[in-house]
Amino acid sequence: MTDTLIVVALLLVAAAATAAALVRDPARQALVLSLLGLSLAVLFLVLQAPDVALSQLAVGSALTPLLLLLSVRKIRRAPARPEQEPTRPAGPGGSGRAGRPAEGPEPGGAGERR
Repeated sequence: MTDTLIVVALLLVAAAATAAALVRDPARQALVLSLLGLSLAVLFLVLQAPDVALSQLAVGSALTPLLLLLSVRKIRRAPARPEQEPTRPAGPGGSGRAGRPAEGPEPGGAGERR
């Protein structure tokens, strides 16, 4: 009977791990990772390691997916930064061009001829 439970728990872990690897969306991946942690906790319980199962339940099934979901949420809500145009600093004469976009090729660049 216990051999059957171990085989079922191992198949459950293998299926959850495969699903976690195949899912592309990070939010769904965190949820599948939670299911993987739960199935690992069941496996540890079947293997008569209740202390490890409790640790796996707390960390692998609850805490890690929660942190991943919060991170994904924060990244998706962050506004995109606008690209800044390159600026040319004011020369020794103080030409007043600081802060304006650079025009033409840079001195010593690929566009300059000798």
